[in-house]
Amino acid sequence: MVSGVLAIPFDLALIGAFAAALVLNSLATDLPSVEALAEVKFEEPLRIYTANGSLMAEFGVQRRRAVEYEQVPPLLIDAFVSAEDSRFFEHRGIDVIGLARAAVSVARSGEATQGGSTITMQVVRNFLLTREKTIRRKLTEILLAWKLEATLTKEQILSLYLNKIFFGHRAYGVAAAAEFYYQRSLDELTIAEMAMLAGLPKAPSANNPLANPERAIERRDYILERMHAFGYIDDTDFLLASTAPLSAERYAPAIEFRADYLAEMARREVIERYGKEDAYSLGLKVYTTVDESLQQAADAALRQGLRDYNRRHGYHGPEARIADIGAKRPAELDELLAAYPDVPGLPAGVVISADADEAEVYVGGGETRRLRLGQVKWARPFKTENWRGAAPKRVTDAVAVGDLIRLRQDDEQWVLAQVPKVGGALVALAPADGAIRALSGGYAFRWSKFNRATDTKRQPGSTFKPFVYAAALGKGYTPASLVKDERFEMPSRNGVWRPKNADGKFMGPIRIRVALSKSRNLAAVNLMDRMSVDHARAFIQSFGFAPESMPPDMSMALGSGAVSPLELARGFASFANGGYRIEPYLIARIEDVHGNPLFEAQPLRACMDCWIESDTDDAVVLPDGASDDPRAPLAIDPRIAYNMDSMLKDVIREGTATRARRLERPDIAGKTGTTNESRDSWFAGYQPELVAVAWVGRDDNTPLGRGEWGGTAALGIWIDFMEEALQGVPVAQIKRPEGMVPVRISLRSGQKTSSERNSRIEYIRDEYQLMTLGPDPVEYSAPVARRRTAPRMLDELF
Repeated sequence: MVSGVLAIPFDLALIGAFAAALVLNSLATDLPSVEALAEVKFEEPLRIYTANGSLMAEFGVQRRRAVEYEQVPPLLIDAFVSAEDSRFFEHRGIDVIGLARAAVSVARSGEATQGGSTITMQVVRNFLLTREKTIRRKLTEILLAWKLEATLTKEQILSLYLNKIFFGHRAYGVAAAAEFYYQRSLDELTIAEMAMLAGLPKAPSANNPLANPERAIERRDYILERMHAFGYIDDTDFLLASTAPLSAERYAPAIEFRADYLAEMARREVIERYGKEDAYSLGLKVYTTVDESLQQAADAALRQGLRDYNRRHGYHGPEARIADIGAKRPAELDELLAAYPDVPGLPAGVVISADADEAEVYVGGGETRRLRLGQVKWARPFKTENWRGAAPKRVTDAVAVGDLIRLRQDDEQWVLAQVPKVGGALVALAPADGAIRALSGGYAFRWSKFNRATDTKRQPGSTFKPFVYAAALGKGYTPASLVKDERFEMPSRNGVWRPKNADGKFMGPIRIRVALSKSRNLAAVNLMDRMSVDHARAFIQSFGFAPESMPPDMSMALGSGAVSPLELARGFASFANGGYRIEPYLIARIEDVHGNPLFEAQPLRACMDCWIESDTDDAVVLPDGASDDPRAPLAIDPRIAYNMDSMLKDVIREGTATRARRLERPDIAGKTGTTNESRDSWFAGYQPELVAVAWVGRDDNTPLGRGEWGGTAALGIWIDFMEEALQGVPVAQIKRPEGMVPVRISLRSGQKTSSERNSRIEYIRDEYQLMTLGPDPVEYSAPVARRRTAPRMLDELF
């Protein structure tokens, strides 16, 4: 009887053991591989640098930085062991004592107040298993912990833990956490900071020193007590660390130089090259061609030019109006101001009081600025692009309580300002190889991320004429050839196309040189008609312009296509470098996180030694990668480039861009451009070291207003930029290509002459020296003197 009674629990035990064996056998066959854990996935942000080596931007979501076990300070290891697994170096993956203590705690309190998981079990659970709370998952965790201990050393397991565990705020691994919270390397951490980091893996959100400082300090002090109890730190260390103030700060990239439009361009290119996941995680270091001094000059010139335009056309009013401003506390106003974009040089403020003589503007942080009449006097209200209201006679004519406005520091005082309502762009590149030296895609990236230097496609207007005239030279015309500046009309889909000159007048037969410098529309159209649209389109594509950017009709002569400022700069580079077609590029090289090269730009280069006279006969030693090889292809005959350079210099000397003469540079050249109703204002110009294109226009393509020609808005920006950019740059002397001969031509007829009166020397390609008027000559006829039939007084009266 007794034996039968005893047999029942024995049988049950056998059945239980058998069932457990079956479960364990089943689990063992389904266990994931622990070998996969040995690989620590490295993730570091993408970093973009200027050519000078300053950090421009950092992109990336997660941060992972692997360190070798030997690189982790012993005291930091002690902190983690004290916090998570005090017998880590003694057990074989499972701490029986810890599990028993956790079980007793659950039995007493009814909830898990103490953890029983070892560091090994945490590695297994976090990186190989799901977060479900089931017996099967727990048994799997135990089996994998044993397997991991049998596969790896203690040091390897702890290294995995320290490199992979999550520390909050997208930081994975202790090295990434040290940089995020303290901006330090591991060997620079204090004992208090080590304990703080050791307290994060248990509850990265709850124990976070940024989100919950009180809870974080409590957890830190608990770990310090355990480190002290285990003998890792002495009494003095414990006292200093446990009384140390909270020192954690949110990581922010140490941006050393702001060029956000360019940084975004580089980011997109890297993603195209490597894919989004690798671009944001491999720790790539991208060095661009951006010159910091030129970029600063570009930003300053563009912003000043757009502000000047705004002043010419009036104040658009506040960005917003805030109700019940008097009832809001400073903290509320700070929060309100923080919601508006941070625009460089134009801080936001809200008017908190105003009368006829003065307004008080709250700018945040408890600070205010005062505006008097002289500081708002410019703000005549905008009515239309051609009409402004009256100038303010009282401060309250310009601002009112509750207005959300912008301010700008002008000399020693703050003045009322606004973010310009007009768009603009400035791009500068090296004509030798296409390196983008500076680029501003708008007033401020944080205000508008649309990059007008690369992504806007607008009609280039008269800035396109140089390519039309280059096509004419390519067909056998010369700078001395005559063109007809006279009435032109032809059938079109809308009836009859009748282009006009800007002044509505005609100059008759004029030389190509004059027609370009004076930007005569009808001369360009008549010339296009003579050489054919097909020839012009085919020839101009050699500059790099896409066929779709040039309409297949006569309007192309007046720049009716669509190009970006960067595309136009590439085209003008061929005039600046002696005829070579270069390709703009921004990324000079890419390195991995260890500094190993992954990519090196090898741009095709123009032969600048063939084009520019050197001041010395000494051999020139070029840096690596700066030779003229590999040679860029020729877009045009260097002799055509020489003629075009000479004529484009005339645009500044005596044409539509004479304002640029204040630079006092005989080596600058360029072309103004204005489209119908002044919707676009352009200036494209260069010095042989640098090509720069400035554009001003509205994003919605509405008119800019009266007087906003290429020689007004855009040229002013270009001059301001080049004045800074060319500081210290010696005047360049152009070499005349072989195969050109000097021919004295008549300023009126363009024909060869021996008379020095009303003539000039024109350098002609030798095969055309006897055909200065080109393949389809326009005959010159001297104006007939009218016979005077009335007294001079009548002419003067009427």
